[in-house]
Amino acid sequence: MIDFRTEPAAYRHWRLSFAGPVATLAMDVDENGGLAPGYELKLNSYDLGVDIELNDAVNRLRLEHPEVRCVIVTSGKERVFCAGANIRMLGLSNHPFKVNFCKFTNETRNAIEDATMNSQQYYMTAIGGACAGGGYELALATDYIMMADDGSTSVSMPEVALLGVLPGTGGLTRLVDKRRVRRDRADFFCTTEEGVRGKRAEEWHLVDEVVPRSRLIESASRRASEFAARANGAAPAHGIMLGRLAREVEERRIKYAHLTIEIDRDNSTATFTVEGPKIAAPRNVEEARSLGADFWPLGIARELEDAILHLRFNEDTVRTWIFRTRGDSTIVNSHDAFLAANADDWLVREIRLYLKRTLKRLDVSSRSIFALIEPGSCFCGTLLELALASDRTYMLRGPREGDESMPASVGLTQMNFGAMPMCNGLTRLESRFLGEPKRVEELRACIGEQLDASRADEKGLVTFTPDEIDWEDEVRLALEERAAFSSDALTGMEASLRFGGPETIESKIFARLSAWQNWIFQRPNAVGEKGALKLYGTGARPEFDPRRV
Repeated sequence: MIDFRTEPAAYRHWRLSFAGPVATLAMDVDENGGLAPGYELKLNSYDLGVDIELNDAVNRLRLEHPEVRCVIVTSGKERVFCAGANIRMLGLSNHPFKVNFCKFTNETRNAIEDATMNSQQYYMTAIGGACAGGGYELALATDYIMMADDGSTSVSMPEVALLGVLPGTGGLTRLVDKRRVRRDRADFFCTTEEGVRGKRAEEWHLVDEVVPRSRLIESASRRASEFAARANGAAPAHGIMLGRLAREVEERRIKYAHLTIEIDRDNSTATFTVEGPKIAAPRNVEEARSLGADFWPLGIARELEDAILHLRFNEDTVRTWIFRTRGDSTIVNSHDAFLAANADDWLVREIRLYLKRTLKRLDVSSRSIFALIEPGSCFCGTLLELALASDRTYMLRGPREGDESMPASVGLTQMNFGAMPMCNGLTRLESRFLGEPKRVEELRACIGEQLDASRADEKGLVTFTPDEIDWEDEVRLALEERAAFSSDALTGMEASLRFGGPETIESKIFARLSAWQNWIFQRPNAVGEKGALKLYGTGARPEFDPRRV
């Protein structure tokens, strides 16, 4: 079982150090520390375990070290920055793992960019030595790249030339959309094994600055101090500690403090039951800080993130995720009101951003997602986003016989109107009503109301509203129908339908690159007996089918 929970004391591949407002994140991969047997992580190449630690470090820097205003990503080894994803690992991995691996590394790099954009925690890279493939893609996720000019240090994306695949973590998109590299230069760069060095790399905007090798560390530190000094406002003196996430994993059940997942292997479903907060929101930000990682919005963000990642990698035959909630909508509303009223506080800002990133993970997961809204549910505000992220939502109309609970209802809060956009830059409401944008503004008037099934249906917030007589049959038939479809067809359909509207770097990566990468990773030119990925390192040349399809 792959475990995404870690902490700095357990890192095997990264060293984190601090000098006032500047942190250094040094990649120093343990060659023998692979997540699975059969390969060595030479030349600072990485596998999923390396990126699990990086994801943890990025989250901790934001919540535990808000005093840090600039992070230098560099290598802890001489003469090599990072050789990219470990090729032997990719060759030994099955196809679902490879696709999920690329998706997770993309999400980690997106989190780095999000920290630079929204958390006043600027990321830069200092490259000394070979920087290839995924190593350069890591550098591309930072906003400033400094490179040693020593005749041997280079940046490269050799995947097309050497492996018959694509740079899988957004490299192509970031080259032209983020760094604005000219198309003809990008074409040459992505089809040469040797890469680009020195002044040419700077001239082509592949890096921002080249410096003598002897002054790389000194120049990077100076530049980082300049970036840190540009941050607005005083940095918080202390963050909050993220303890190890408590979790119990059984054969058919995963249990967290605020979340339980029941796995039905016969029907290939996982039912998430999210428990709303038990007590009202804190009275002020000081009280929220004293709760630390136990503050409900932060706790549920961490638990949902871990659960999504766990199920992606460890339960890939569970094809449909069903979301239920349970709790008091009034208390959920009080937490949303707190998050909205204190958005300028650094901790509240980071919790909102964490929720945003976690919900984005849900959006791009290749699983069918249903939401079931019943009496006792608390789908409002932040938790309503789970229903809005679903492919379909069923809401029970009226009460259940013998059930004293109030009929099911849903509610909107300020958190539904901009705090947690999708990767296309739109809120889930805006994505839902692409053809009727006025409806989004009309829904603002409903903030604070509890909408029963009839009104939720009228407002377009749910898909179907069966009554008690039809509920069990409609839900059962929908799930059975879903299980009968091709998983591949569903993945393609869902990814196409979820991201209407404008394209962004993120949506291009997940809705376009992921689909191409998925396809290319299965083609004989990459993984056939004479494919490039299969023969890499053997000395034999691959044989490519020349047909363009």
